[in-house]
Amino acid sequence: MASGNRARPPSFQPGMNLSDYYRVEGLIRLAEGRMFYLVDDHRPDRPTRRCWECGNEDNPKTVERCTECGASLATRQFLLSTRWERAGFEPFLAFFNKQISHPAMLAPCDVFPFPEENPTQICSVVPYNNELLLLDEAAPLPIDRVIGFAQRAIGMLGMLAFNGVRLNWLHRSNFMIRQGGESVLFDPDVSAVTDTPLTAEETRESLMELGEILRRYTSLEERGWQEFFLEAERGMFSTAAEFGRALQQEAHRRGTRSPTTLHAGMTDVGLQRMLNEDNWGWARLTNGVEIFVVADGMGGHDCGEVASSLAVETLVHVARQRVEIQPRPNVDAIENILDEAFQEANNTIKGNAEARGNDMGTTLVACMVIDDAVALCANVGDSRGYLIRNGTLHQITRDHSLVARMVEQNRITAEEARNHPHSNILLRTVGTERNVDIDIFRVELEHGDRLLLCSDGLWGEVEDSEIESIVNATADNRIVSRELIRAAQMGGGKDNISVIMINVPAEPPTEVVASTD
Repeated sequence: MASGNRARPPSFQPGMNLSDYYRVEGLIRLAEGRMFYLVDDHRPDRPTRRCWECGNEDNPKTVERCTECGASLATRQFLLSTRWERAGFEPFLAFFNKQISHPAMLAPCDVFPFPEENPTQICSVVPYNNELLLLDEAAPLPIDRVIGFAQRAIGMLGMLAFNGVRLNWLHRSNFMIRQGGESVLFDPDVSAVTDTPLTAEETRESLMELGEILRRYTSLEERGWQEFFLEAERGMFSTAAEFGRALQQEAHRRGTRSPTTLHAGMTDVGLQRMLNEDNWGWARLTNGVEIFVVADGMGGHDCGEVASSLAVETLVHVARQRVEIQPRPNVDAIENILDEAFQEANNTIKGNAEARGNDMGTTLVACMVIDDAVALCANVGDSRGYLIRNGTLHQITRDHSLVARMVEQNRITAEEARNHPHSNILLRTVGTERNVDIDIFRVELEHGDRLLLCSDGLWGEVEDSEIESIVNATADNRIVSRELIRAAQMGGGKDNISVIMINVPAEPPTEVVASTD
């Protein structure tokens, strides 16, 4: 479970000095329980400079090279991460003091509390050379990169377990992508450090979380790998060594290939929320039938994110079960399956909420694409489905909100609805009552169509005309997803943002080949 339910502290301002070595250039990224800053070691206020190669602290400001080792003293940049959950301070310091080294981990070069007296944050510093954060990568990645990521991460988790480092959770925000495409763990969320290796039970959860990350970044066209990582996510492997051996065998059996990637998905916490309560998922249910889901949870910490996760997981699981127990269903049967899966997701969340004694819920939009010929798009709440045909954006779904009803009744305009004080009031959500009314829309697809599913964190910040322009700028849906997220952030980023882009091939396949997965 994510840390970060306390209020996010005020951000460090550009030009601010931190510790003895760093000057803040700017805040570059927000994540759950984290704030990432670009900092450098340009400190005119100090009489000497530190050499990062040998640790010499006594270099005069006027010299260009270290007087001890001769290394360059040119200004260096670093990525500084701050966390503010006090429970994690001591374990992270214990992890840092172990000075663990592994090729798949970027160990901090410095860790310090802020402020020094009565600290409210702990800062972790790593060297930075314009690497990307996995947070900024839309799914999927090429399968060879996913496999390489898996091999490195599994080895790293095994090393941490051997050194007694237990993680609180493993998340996309803990990985950095180097310029060569290699992934490295940095700024891990450590819950405990012991002098003895972890048990299999203490390691299992991190392996399951890694399985979820890997599955999320695997293309739907790689159904076999999707299923393999899903098994890992469900706890099939109790140790890193077991996971690693199975991965090696699977890679040897499948070999390498580069299928065409038609779809992309991405989620982001936004600029003002503490937690990402959005969730998204996809799956190939059978040859020619795929499902895509976006959910926007409500209910606060340990509620909204649980509701959206349950919605996606249950919807995909039930749809898969229903499809697999019968011969290839027709479109009408699949529509019934979609309705049943929605109801099951709704009642699962309602039952969970009653057991917890809270009022969690979620919006939900899902699309089942059948043979690239028909799309069944269903929604509850104000997460939306769009069709882009011949470059023009069309909204498929209808919002179940108070302002949407007011627009339908001609009481306000669509533009007034965007900024209405009651724009957050929903008339229908998943999980708040037993048995929910679901709208299902059937779209006859044409070759070259594109579909967009999103939470209101996108359309609430970005005008339809700008969404249309971004989608039309490139056929690469991974780029489109990143640019839509960026546009929502530029618009204010007041909410979590999730998008899935779906492509219908421009030309029909010349030959239908049964899947061997």
